Amino acid sequence: MEEIVTLEVEGMTCTNCAMGVAKTLEKAGLTNVHADFASGEVVYSNVSALAKDAVINKIEALGYKVKSQGEDTHNHARSSNKWGVEQKFWFSLAFTVPLMLHMVFPHTSFINNPWLQLGLSLPVVIVGILHFGRSAWGSLKSGIPNMDVLIFIGFSAAFSYSIWGTLSFDIHTVHNYLFYETAASIITLVLLGNVLEHRATMQTATAVKELGQIQNTIARKVTFVNGVETLIEVPNSEIYVGDILQVNTGDRIPADGAIIKGEASIDEAIVTGESMPVDKGPKDPVVGGTMVTSGSFRMGAKAVGNQTVIAAIIKMVKEAQRDKPSIQRLGDRVSAVFVPVVVGISVLTFFIAHFAFDLSTQEALMNAIAVLVISCPCAMGLATPTAVMAGIGRAAKNGIFIKGGRVLEEFANIKTIVFDKTGTLTTGRFEVKEVKLADGVNRQDVIDITVELEKHSSHPIAQSIVTAFKADAKPVALTNINEEKGLGMKGVAGDDTYQLGSEKILATANTLPLNSQEGGLYLLKNGTLIASFIIEDTIKPGTAAVIKELNINGIETALLSGDTQQRTDLFGKQVGISTLLGQKTPAEKLQVIKSYTAKNSTAMVGDGINDAPALSAAHVGISISGATSAALSSASIVLSNKEDLAQLALAHKIAKHTLITIKQNLFWAFFYNVVAIPIAAVGLLNPMIAAAAMAFSDVIVIGNSIRLKSKKLK
Repeated sequence: MEEIVTLEVEGMTCTNCAMGVAKTLEKAGLTNVHADFASGEVVYSNVSALAKDAVINKIEALGYKVKSQGEDTHNHARSSNKWGVEQKFWFSLAFTVPLMLHMVFPHTSFINNPWLQLGLSLPVVIVGILHFGRSAWGSLKSGIPNMDVLIFIGFSAAFSYSIWGTLSFDIHTVHNYLFYETAASIITLVLLGNVLEHRATMQTATAVKELGQIQNTIARKVTFVNGVETLIEVPNSEIYVGDILQVNTGDRIPADGAIIKGEASIDEAIVTGESMPVDKGPKDPVVGGTMVTSGSFRMGAKAVGNQTVIAAIIKMVKEAQRDKPSIQRLGDRVSAVFVPVVVGISVLTFFIAHFAFDLSTQEALMNAIAVLVISCPCAMGLATPTAVMAGIGRAAKNGIFIKGGRVLEEFANIKTIVFDKTGTLTTGRFEVKEVKLADGVNRQDVIDITVELEKHSSHPIAQSIVTAFKADAKPVALTNINEEKGLGMKGVAGDDTYQLGSEKILATANTLPLNSQEGGLYLLKNGTLIASFIIEDTIKPGTAAVIKELNINGIETALLSGDTQQRTDLFGKQVGISTLLGQKTPAEKLQVIKSYTAKNSTAMVGDGINDAPALSAAHVGISISGATSAALSSASIVLSNKEDLAQLALAHKIAKHTLITIKQNLFWAFFYNVVAIPIAAVGLLNPMIAAAAMAFSDVIVIGNSIRLKSKKLK
């Protein structure tokens, strides 16, 4: 049986690190391997039955650390950070600053002493060897060298050359061979870049972090001790299905379940995107992680831990952030060969500078080292995943669940959006606008019979009819009530047979005495039409505005409905859709979507159930549904707010701006390296400035991605 395993791994600092881990595990026989340096997770399918300990050993042999299962993340962070990257930076800085003084005070003899400079630089170099060397060696073993290889070669060359100069020349000439401050500053500046990069990268993943924190709630469990009811506080992990929980104003609901007694207003924005609190009472379902704004209640837990809606959302968002859009493939291909190419350019720089341009060994070496440390494969690796994480995170916080970077990219480039009508552009709540009666027919009789028939149907129109007239209806003795597939309801009262259904039922009618057959529902008595109900589905608020916005942005909109063409045309004019296709069966809907997708990039918006074939055939299937576990498993994009289409327009804006950000990041990453490497090669940058430029190039890319979290979307 295939097992999906997730490991938390520390020490992956760039895309190449993650690629190396993935390649190593794939060689070991694991499948569907995904390593994410930003989240620190490695996920794989174990079809080879390789022991988990063996997998951990392979990862740690590359120089990374795997957290043990159940290890407290926060406590671990505190303990591991006793000598984490930030502490290494401050330690290195304390020795690097005095080393730099000889550049400020060049004639101060004691600062220029080579042995003093060696003593100050040695602790920093040891930190560099432990931090960068281990990672560099692990990446070489994996077959995908990372940026740390370049950094390690750079500071090692400067330090080794300085030691050779210290041992070979006298006090008067040795200063020409000392580059201890170069070695130390490279290490210190790159560590600073690592610190800033780590902090910035974590900001792109705040959506998952915040959702995870929501799960860590304290619950008040109702227990009985010697027959006396007692409330005890327990962590979320100690709640079990069937437990009775007390929830008060200001609490986060600790599990999915249903209210037993009490009433409350609940803020469900984290799962529905709806900002207004929802009033709930006995038997109403509640979702774990939502906030009680007022009231209190007792509830029964029905889903806990990984079975809750919040857990499903977290899982989906994590999987989505791991998914790569096709635009990332270029960056990945370049990153995979970047380090060997740069090492080659660095070696070539040294020989050309020294032998072709007659530069001194020191100058040629500094040019070669500058090439190594200014090169930045990380920027290319960070360009896409940080933007995807920020974009999907922003969408999730607004109740929009986008299933991956490829979906974001496809939706940003969409040319046509096809809408289902009922339940998508409409609320699914039907209103009876008018009842038309044949001559001599009693209205009360019609209402009584109609309500009695519709009580036995689960169709939304039937439920609306019952709701509208149940207060006025009187009991009627109907027998043999059954639903005729494709027609409607049928029942018998004495010698009379009644049929109730859509316009299709008119084909069975003997006579049509009504002046107009316009309606949504028709009642026949012994084959004769005696009444029609004009029924309208209410349009969701803001629908016309959303359609207009999409059209302004160059997106063609179309309406695809099973309703009559006449009613479809009328509805389309109300909301501003010009292409109107009515009376379509599910099979016909599928063919329509296939014809659209053959022409250009097409999205289909539906309820996720009835429109499943059409949703799957579209380039992007968008489901409008409540945020349940079932809803999260359908379509490529799930809009959790059933009452408003505004999330659709927001989802398109997020997708469009995420793609723009990715392109900006990739442009900067390629432009930086294409320009910076030649500048370093010709000697216009010393290694210290090169190291600083490299360190901050990553931060620029990540900072641009972070803007997605709050930038105004147009």
